[in-house]
Amino acid sequence: MHVPDGFIDAPVSVAAGVFAAGAVAVSLRGARRELDERTAPLAGLVAAFIFAVQMLNFPVAAGTSGHLMGGALAAILVGPYTAVLCLSVVLLMQGIFFADGGLTALGVNITVMGVVTVVVAYGVFRLLTGLLPRTRRSATASAFVAALVSVPASAAAFTLLYWIGGTTDIPIGKVFTAMVGVHVLIGIGEAVITALTVGAVLAVRPDLVHGVQGTLTAPLKLRVDGELVDAPAPIREPEPVTAHRSNRGFLITGLVSAFLLAGFVSFYASASPDGLERVAADQGIDEKVEEHGAADSPLADYGVGDIANARLSGGLAGVIGVSATVVVGTGVFWVVRRRREDERGGPARSDRENA
Repeated sequence: MHVPDGFIDAPVSVAAGVFAAGAVAVSLRGARRELDERTAPLAGLVAAFIFAVQMLNFPVAAGTSGHLMGGALAAILVGPYTAVLCLSVVLLMQGIFFADGGLTALGVNITVMGVVTVVVAYGVFRLLTGLLPRTRRSATASAFVAALVSVPASAAAFTLLYWIGGTTDIPIGKVFTAMVGVHVLIGIGEAVITALTVGAVLAVRPDLVHGVQGTLTAPLKLRVDGELVDAPAPIREPEPVTAHRSNRGFLITGLVSAFLLAGFVSFYASASPDGLERVAADQGIDEKVEEHGAADSPLADYGVGDIANARLSGGLAGVIGVSATVVVGTGVFWVVRRRREDERGGPARSDRENA
């Protein structure tokens, strides 16, 4: 649901940009509490994985497709603040290099696809995991529901912005019904992808899933004088070096998967317009759509301009996009993590003092 230039007028686009900038600023501070040396590279991988999976449009109705938004997936895996940064990096890369999502509408897209999906999904996920049994199956089911709800919530947020600043005079009731209706269907696909991914990570590395930290297992209880009390926390020995190797292997596997999805599987994605494009064409929202500012980019429309073979062109563009996203994303998250260490007088500061 990448909003192009021309759907929303300039004042509302600017206001959405200011809101998005504020959300990113807040997330930069909040992500310092979520990121450490293990999760910073994972966050870069999550951004790259979302970029790759967003290239895989799946059919949802006759002549309409959908794709992952990724807010729920990112929030559950790396935390809500880091998730907003992940989505912002992905949307920035898509808008600048691939002409996907308007440049003047970047704030709208971050607000609708990044902030709204993350806030709604993470709130639903935490609510459900607090009510359901503390098991991996419950966490996976919660991820499914959270992702399902987040997509029509995002569509409703777009409808609100369009009601305030839409550039065409369309009855808002029709826009709301069409947008939410088709995005409920897209939400099912989003929920399946999110649940499968979260379930797979929970099966091999539950310690890397931010959303279930401290919730999968209840604390051990001891009976003392007839009353149940929490058992003392076990003394943990320092993790061996092999743990880092295991983490590295997990990251490499995830990155290879992202490359395969973007470079090969994306060729078989549905060519039908996505939910917003279909609604825009049917309702006349796109009457004043503007040409993308990056339309002349050599990677516009997810293809390398000088390569005639469509399969090779699209696959190479996907690999380039994943590579650029993981580099930029990981760089951002490492900087955020270093700032956290600096504030706490951690390794970064100690290294400078000893130099």
